[in-house]
Amino acid sequence: MDSYQEKLSLLQEMIAFALIDGELHDREYDFLEMVAMELEIEKPVFHKLFENRASVSVIKDEFHRICQFYRLALLMHCDGVLHDAEQIKINEIGINMGLNPYAMKRVLNLMKNSPNRMVEGDVLLSVFTEQHN
Repeated sequence: MDSYQEKLSLLQEMIAFALIDGELHDREYDFLEMVAMELEIEKPVFHKLFENRASVSVIKDEFHRICQFYRLALLMHCDGVLHDAEQIKINEIGINMGLNPYAMKRVLNLMKNSPNRMVEGDVLLSVFTEQHN
């Protein structure tokens, strides 16, 4: 991750995505808080992001776009309820990031069929890279 501002933007996008179903579940908040800690975002700044609806910046590096897509997918699954609005929005976000729609669909299906809703990192990357051929 290049800059502090990009980290804030990633977290802002995740917060907006978490609120797509109209409420923030405790597990979603906990997940967002873990991501904020991983990105070294201070707790007061993290809480301010819920108040401010800033625009999200574009992620330049494909690897980081894939990581962000996966974070959003984990967030989508963490409350145990898959809303239609979440599925529509994650596809829209992924397409806007320039990710391959077939790879996104495949990753989401792998997650759906996984007992813990997770996909190994090497599998995640291979799904996206095989679409380049």
